[in-house]
Amino acid sequence: MIGVLITLVVIAIVAWCIFKNYYPPTVLLLAGLAFLVIAAILGVDPVGSKTSTHFLGFDFAQAFTDKVKTRLPGLGLNIMWIAGFSYYMDRIGASKALVKLCVKPLSAIRSPYVLLAITYVVGQFMALFINSAVGLGLLLMASIFPLLVALGVSRTSAAAVIATTCCLDLGPSSSNAMRAADLVGTDVVTYFVQGQIPVALCVIAVVAIGHFFVQRWFDHRDNETAAASDGSKNDENVAKAFEGAGPVWYAILPMVPLVLLIVFSPMVYKPIKLSLQTAIIISILLAFAVDLLTHREVKEGIARTKAVFEGMGKVFTSTVALICCAELFATGMTKVGGVTTMIQAAASMQSAGVWVMLLIMIAIMVIATLVTGSGNAAFFAFSPLLPQAAASVGMNTAVLAVPVQLSAGIARSMCPIAGVAIAVSSLAGITPFQLVRRTIPVMVLALVTNIAASAIFL
Repeated sequence: MIGVLITLVVIAIVAWCIFKNYYPPTVLLLAGLAFLVIAAILGVDPVGSKTSTHFLGFDFAQAFTDKVKTRLPGLGLNIMWIAGFSYYMDRIGASKALVKLCVKPLSAIRSPYVLLAITYVVGQFMALFINSAVGLGLLLMASIFPLLVALGVSRTSAAAVIATTCCLDLGPSSSNAMRAADLVGTDVVTYFVQGQIPVALCVIAVVAIGHFFVQRWFDHRDNETAAASDGSKNDENVAKAFEGAGPVWYAILPMVPLVLLIVFSPMVYKPIKLSLQTAIIISILLAFAVDLLTHREVKEGIARTKAVFEGMGKVFTSTVALICCAELFATGMTKVGGVTTMIQAAASMQSAGVWVMLLIMIAIMVIATLVTGSGNAAFFAFSPLLPQAAASVGMNTAVLAVPVQLSAGIARSMCPIAGVAIAVSSLAGITPFQLVRRTIPVMVLALVTNIAASAIFL
């Protein structure tokens, strides 16, 4: 019981610090070290005998070294290459070209709330290739938002839909998906196709329909409609949003890694084995060649490739550092024994244990995401517990990993301190709390659908 109390106290302190905008990786690192010190006092070694320095004081640092050495060559480098590719796509205008191509057909839809629902579906598709919730939200606010408002949708409804377009962390480019695939013991493409897609399709359909009815109900209840807008001004805003977009064929470039990974995966073509890092490098070289042939400016074309390494460096200071620190936090929390006690309690509930375990892990993920505002921070902190939790009730890790991993992204769309909520609400001229009041009902439907679909398909 003492382990449970210590765990809850430390988690509460971590949540408070992150809520107050302390740098999350360092907060989690210090909390993890605190857990290890407490575990050592309780008689538990902070590291195994294989990597021990044979001096307790150094072993605390060695525990973090072990996490860094484990994550950097594999998952960490995968995430860095994906970020580098994403930054390069943005630098050459390929991301804007993709959004411009996807958004253009939406202008033909004249029903405001049908357009809202379809906007979500299109945005969620684009999230497969633009894996930044804030980045995608800003692009859509600059492009599709004026169209939605011009058709009579309230600013709050339009912003709510745009803020949820990345509510599902899907595909090989998602760092959460990569981590979940690693826990399940499969490649990220197989995890995406066999685990995520069946569940995600159900959630996407429910979210689209939910937005149609929920936003219409809120607009009617609040008597809120869009003010009459100047059509020429909207056109001007949209044109400005797409300044720097590449030619239309650039829209294909962000899709290349996903296509390569699916085609040369065990599910499609086995003879050729293609890793995610190699697929990204091939895609960057292909994009560089296309950019060079299009602009015929060798020096400028080479200069734009700097974005690849800038992106890799920036994501190391955020996501990769967060992963290593969060895993040390989870390791320390496990050694104290509090979470293990809760898992064992759920496992002892016989036939109900499977459902109780699923609900406990999703509840932990949702609460952690709401408190921190980051789906990545929450998932990487608690995901190491999933294999143990699944094994304790005799269930496949994938059955637990998929719904828990997807719930982190869903919860982020309900959080007023999430980056995407702050960015979108600011541009819409509303508060983050006004925004999440519209997203919460739809995301609750998404959570329920996520659990139900996982029970059916996994």
